[in-house]
Amino acid sequence: MDKSVIAAITKSPLRASLYHFTRAGNLQSMAALDGIFASALLCPEYANGIRRTATRAAIYNGQPAVLNAHLRIAPEAMEAGTTAEQFRACLDRHVFLWPAERDCMTMAAVYSRREPGEAFAILKLDAYSLLTDHFDHIRLSKYDSGSSPRYPHRMSYRKSCGMLLPIGQFMTEKRPAVPDKPSQIKEVLVEYKLTPLSRYLQAMYCSDPRLAPGAWSAICEPLVWPQARPLSAPDKR
Repeated sequence: MDKSVIAAITKSPLRASLYHFTRAGNLQSMAALDGIFASALLCPEYANGIRRTATRAAIYNGQPAVLNAHLRIAPEAMEAGTTAEQFRACLDRHVFLWPAERDCMTMAAVYSRREPGEAFAILKLDAYSLLTDHFDHIRLSKYDSGSSPRYPHRMSYRKSCGMLLPIGQFMTEKRPAVPDKPSQIKEVLVEYKLTPLSRYLQAMYCSDPRLAPGAWSAICEPLVWPQARPLSAPDKR
């Protein structure tokens, strides 16, 4: 493990934490299992890349979970030799984190407009310790890997499993489709599971605090959309 890579990624105060977006209804299960688990584990019948066209309820280790639908990815967005099914199967083997608070908030705001009656939450996690503990299972993406670009023919890259860079190759692997400096990291992905969650959890923001697990009540704050205030004070340096 190269700790200089982790130090470079987390040097900026804006990347000292990682953010995970979820449905507030999943919080109790996350707390009970002390972890976040990839879709391939939660719902293995979709692990071969079958597209979820709607939300999907699942039970994992006796705990309920709701998985989001997959966005449709146009064939034109895919790299030659990679199908959308293969790419979805690859994505579903990972837990997704955002290094930029604003990107996570943007995603949360999109879902809140799309599903106005649903409650959502964001978990704020310590980046340095998480990346250290899970180093061999971390992938970095330069792009929003699961997005569905409106104009795929205008994309500057094509989607494939190769766009997910093992963190050990960061700053040495030079390809247009992968990040080679910290500011280019759009997503941080963890293979299969992120445990123990309580070790990294710094704060939880929830649009319906009544759904917050009792064990996390001390770190629970209301989820307020970007136009009102950021989750944390901006870096003024």
